[in-house]
Amino acid sequence: MGGRQVNTAVHFSSATDEWATPQWLFDALHREFPFTVDPCATRENAKCPRFFTREEDGLMQYWGEEVVFMNPPYGLVISRWMWKALKASRAGATVVCLVPARTDTAWWHDYAMKGEIRLLRGRLKFGGAKHGAPFPSAIVIFRPPGFVLKAVAPQRDDERVSAKEPAAWGES
Repeated sequence: MGGRQVNTAVHFSSATDEWATPQWLFDALHREFPFTVDPCATRENAKCPRFFTREEDGLMQYWGEEVVFMNPPYGLVISRWMWKALKASRAGATVVCLVPARTDTAWWHDYAMKGEIRLLRGRLKFGGAKHGAPFPSAIVIFRPPGFVLKAVAPQRDDERVSAKEPAAWGES
């Protein structure tokens, strides 16, 4: 067969569990969620003025009522980070997680499914990578108890529907 060979080793690689967040994605999320802390950072890739490094162990820190941006290590420890995110939200934090969309895993069903899930189209290019990641990504949002989305779309005068219009469509 004369087709192109594909190196599948990268798809199953665990050479690193740290994937630096694309700046454009952080900026877009930061406009919606004014982040106050990054618990999974290195000094080089921290996205917030307040952050915790691996040595400071963000899992052991109190997140209080912070607005947290969390791009956790993607290895086996990800389940601990997702548990922490869910637990912190129940204590008052808003936690926005950038994670691999691994819908077949226990951590996804145990934790991610309890949040608001936004699936990202395509594959992200993390850090300075030339190619997209070997996995799809998702944003999972855990909000504090009592959160209610309060949004009303503005209506222009020409968008208002009169009570008589349905009859014009043949409805009573």
